[in-house]
Amino acid sequence: MIYYIISIFVIALDQLTKILVEKNMEIGERIPIIDNVFSITSHRNQGAAWGILQGQMWLFYLITIIVAGGIIYYIQKHAKGKPLLGISLAFMLGGAIGNFIDRLFRKEVIDFLYAEIIDFPIFNIADAALTIGVVLLLIQMLREERQSKEKTYGKNGTHHS
Repeated sequence: MIYYIISIFVIALDQLTKILVEKNMEIGERIPIIDNVFSITSHRNQGAAWGILQGQMWLFYLITIIVAGGIIYYIQKHAKGKPLLGISLAFMLGGAIGNFIDRLFRKEVIDFLYAEIIDFPIFNIADAALTIGVVLLLIQMLREERQSKEKTYGKNGTHHS
């Protein structure tokens, strides 16, 4: 249950920030937070990451429904007793649904976080949550792999039969 609460929090924060940007900023408007490092920059995107697949809404609807279904399945079947896995999946689910809501109701995604210092594409809370979820999932996978090797070889590297 906690994992769904995390997802709902991500969705709510994502949508609230997007509404604030949509209502208070013109597209292209920039508010510097740290000069030449980070700004809030109002941008719209009808594609995926880095603007790829512009206007392919039907594809994004389909992919998001499949991915969200898969994430829910994994939360239900595999997250018990694995909090890092559950949290990673919760972030990914919240991020996927956050951008899905934009595509469904706005026909575009509102982006506004701009890391100017590295000229990273403008993104949003949902994108950040997806990225955090993937990083946490990779950490979980590495931990499981190490635990598996320790069971097989022991902590000092000798094989146990």
